[in-house]
Amino acid sequence: MIQLSFTPPEKSSPWSKTWDSVTWDDPAAISEIDLRYKYFGVNFEMVVDDVEIVSKKRFVTLVDLALSLSGVMKRISSGEDAAFGFTESDEVIHLICDGNLISVTSSKSLVQASVGRKELLDEFSRFLREVHYRLVLNIPGLSKNPVIWRFYSE
Repeated sequence: MIQLSFTPPEKSSPWSKTWDSVTWDDPAAISEIDLRYKYFGVNFEMVVDDVEIVSKKRFVTLVDLALSLSGVMKRISSGEDAAFGFTESDEVIHLICDGNLISVTSSKSLVQASVGRKELLDEFSRFLREVHYRLVLNIPGLSKNPVIWRFYSE
């Protein structure tokens, strides 16, 4: 079993500014750099086989994460190993292919878990759809931003 989830910050959190300030710009024209590193901070959690790989206390920028996961999906689909990291820290999540099983580890802890390739790809796909839905629901103009379409349509 694998589960990815995210939660936008509380209004009292300094990260809430990463959601509020986007309405001042034309959402369709926001650059990839700004979307990756300036907007949409969230708490992110990754649990594999009841093992917490990434703590729900981790704050990340959502579009950067989504674009990274989109790239991971391509590699895993091709039978290659993959990894993704976080701009906000030096942690790297490694996904190592062993047939139809994917071993998932973190550079920050000794935890390790395994999940089936199809289940991992299905969950990543579900997560990316959820990211797209929530972003466009909160900021409808993002539906016309090509960066947002890049991780959603692939």
